[in-house]
Amino acid sequence: MSLKSKAKNVWSFLWEEDSFASWIVNVALAFIIIKFLVYPGLGLALGTAAPIVAVVSGSMEHDSGFESFWQSPICCSYNCARREAQGPFYENRNITRDVFAEFSFVNGFNKGDIMILYRPDNAVVGDVIVYTVPNRPDPIIHRVIAIDETTGKKVFTTKGDHNCDIGEFEKGIAQEHVIGKAVWRVPFLGWVKIIAVSLLQLFVR
Repeated sequence: MSLKSKAKNVWSFLWEEDSFASWIVNVALAFIIIKFLVYPGLGLALGTAAPIVAVVSGSMEHDSGFESFWQSPICCSYNCARREAQGPFYENRNITRDVFAEFSFVNGFNKGDIMILYRPDNAVVGDVIVYTVPNRPDPIIHRVIAIDETTGKKVFTTKGDHNCDIGEFEKGIAQEHVIGKAVWRVPFLGWVKIIAVSLLQLFVR
């Protein structure tokens, strides 16, 4: 069989044949192309090793619009003894309402969203960054609320918009642990990964 005939048969198998084997091969090819060509190429263009991440928690969710968020209690439960609102929490850290209103993703984002990342070199207060934390399986995606440059390098402090306070793991985040800065949001698409990982965990238990 000539090379031309073989190529024609392969093309027919991939794009014309309606079989389970053809479907499996197409899925495998799509995975290989995305993982080893599209993803690295996008990462190179955007300046980060992880250009696309799925949001797997609700720590950046807002229950409603910005005004409601700014005035909402900063408690995580109805039994919370604190009565401070989100607004004063940020104002005590020199982030006024008008300043926060100009931040990227001012209305937060949701679990299941996809975030497109860019290199984090120029991250400033108000930006949303993705960073790694030791002993945590997934990277954290939270908002920068303070930057310390006294050592000549940026050291970040972050907070999830929906969270009660700043976690200990959110203090002293070195620049080298930051993967990227969120610049674009794609709603809901991240649920594909979340559901797939959940199903995989059920099978491996």
